[in-house]
Amino acid sequence: MRKLGDKIGAKLIAEEVGVPVAPWSRGSVDSLDGALQAAENIGYPLMLKATAGGGGRGIRVVRTADELADAYERTSSEAERAFGSGIVFLERLVTGARHVEVQVIADGQGTAWALGVRDCSVQRRNQKVIEESASVRLDADQVAELKVSAERLAVAVDYRGAATVEFLYHPGERLLAFLEVNTRLQVEHPITEATTAFDLVKAQLHVAEGGALTGAPPSESGHAVEARLNAEDPDRDFAPAPGRIALLTLPSGPGVRVDTGVGTGDEIPADFDSMIAKIITYGRTRDEALARLRRAVRDTTVLIEGGATNKSFLLDLLDAPEVVDGTADTGWIDRVRAEGRLASHRHAGIALAAAAIEAYEESEHAEQQRLLTSAHGGRPQVRLQGTDASAEIELKLRGAGYRVAVARTGQSRFRIAIDGAGAAPPFDVDLRRFDASSGQLTVHGHRYRLVTGTHGPVHLVEVDGVTHRVSRDEGGVLRSPAPALVVATPLEVGDGVEAGAPVLVLESMKMETILRAPFRGTLVARPVAVGSQVEAGAPLLRLEPAADETDDAGADAAAPAVDLELPSPPPEEPAAQRVERGLDQLRSRLLGFDVAPRRPPTGRAAHWRPTSRRAISSSPTDTGRSRARSVSCACSPICAS
Repeated sequence: MRKLGDKIGAKLIAEEVGVPVAPWSRGSVDSLDGALQAAENIGYPLMLKATAGGGGRGIRVVRTADELADAYERTSSEAERAFGSGIVFLERLVTGARHVEVQVIADGQGTAWALGVRDCSVQRRNQKVIEESASVRLDADQVAELKVSAERLAVAVDYRGAATVEFLYHPGERLLAFLEVNTRLQVEHPITEATTAFDLVKAQLHVAEGGALTGAPPSESGHAVEARLNAEDPDRDFAPAPGRIALLTLPSGPGVRVDTGVGTGDEIPADFDSMIAKIITYGRTRDEALARLRRAVRDTTVLIEGGATNKSFLLDLLDAPEVVDGTADTGWIDRVRAEGRLASHRHAGIALAAAAIEAYEESEHAEQQRLLTSAHGGRPQVRLQGTDASAEIELKLRGAGYRVAVARTGQSRFRIAIDGAGAAPPFDVDLRRFDASSGQLTVHGHRYRLVTGTHGPVHLVEVDGVTHRVSRDEGGVLRSPAPALVVATPLEVGDGVEAGAPVLVLESMKMETILRAPFRGTLVARPVAVGSQVEAGAPLLRLEPAADETDDAGADAAAPAVDLELPSPPPEEPAAQRVERGLDQLRSRLLGFDVAPRRPPTGRAAHWRPTSRRAISSSPTDTGRSRARSVSCACSPICAS
């Protein structure tokens, strides 16, 4: 394990036993000068790797000498903090390659079995997201070559136990290059167990006790796929997003296996990997396995207080043509996200409506409590508004700003008007809650399943399995997405910054996260410094936008318009239905509900504040009205009305 677990030592052994290896530094690079010299000999582009790294950490792509000078110190420091060793080396970057690996079990007595070849090419930032067995891009001869190479490497060091031998494969050049050996079971080992019906954990214990591998190695049949459900936010460049699990429902059914170590009420800590669960599906064919995985991910429900998950991202991945046909390489996710793909906008308008209703109800509750508190002292106090009692709430979704007018027009009925990027005409919403976090929302006769959670200024809204992170506009305040350590502060107070430029670097779950400016502006406050430990949601800095960077809707200059994707209104109603609807609206108005907004709000509104934009007494809910009647005071007839 010591010989193969060291990436540098494993490469040297691989070269000795004839396993193909890509050009590399043939040892550690102990200084920047040494790294620059080795880079000239190998040629750019390169991978700078920590010998003790793992899980995608301690790895950086280097394309020029200037990039190497910047990356060398950061990679070494990151590896020292995360793994206790800052030793790094260089190897040639094989672009357009696939990541394939061989599962090995060896008994230390001269026998090693290569059980199967997995394809782990669907990665982001060098971290695997979806794995499958077997690879659809390798032919039988290449599979046999990989298995023989892996077995030869294990036998060469008298290895005992389970291990994974990893390779890069370039389909165009038919090039195979050894990467490293993971001297342990890996996250994706269940897909090999599914296709071989072989218990790897049991085999590990068997050989550890001195047992030998006898008979023929198990054969493979069918296809298996695994997706990693992580506590991370794809909308924030996959920043770790840990927190307490408020709700977790996992899938089941034929061909479905779920491995997890957490449940509802548990905490996803910021100190370790962000994984919540592994969802594994098996099928007789690849299409069947993928179909089962899509269904299993859709059936998964997870809500993290103050956090987020990659569930929607997984669903988008599983529908992407490159994943379906098996052509995605290791850099595919990063490339297509740079083009604007894999950013789901489905049901964005419904998510905005749900978030606005939650903010409205929070304000309404605050006004009710204020009325009851003042009534307890003998003088009920209410805040009166004009004839239009709807609340205006400023929200942000994926960087775009929206002003949403909300009016409660019935006990469970609301009228919503959205102004901003991709503005929508007013529409009616019927909201039915099943419990504190789930419910059903109906718009124009279309029903949507909701799972919602609010943490501070952030609303997490899942609509029919698609998750959206909606936040209240806080005027340029950037908050920490997770408990983290501040490791770099590129700007000082007073400095100008361009949209998209780095403004702060955090480290959480042993990963560095770069926060970027949402618009062009000036840094006016930064209450943290390098070495500060911050909690999730803590304010990190405040930017003041440049005068020409903010439009009338309050959206960031760089944020693209989002298709709100609202259902089409029904055809013109018959006269009798219009009359009935008018009477219902009149009845609601006489009962004290809000006047519905007839058009999107106009003009630049001040930032919404829960206790200053609503007047509960002038437009009470049923709950507010019944509480008002119970107050004994001189104006009780007025309160009751």
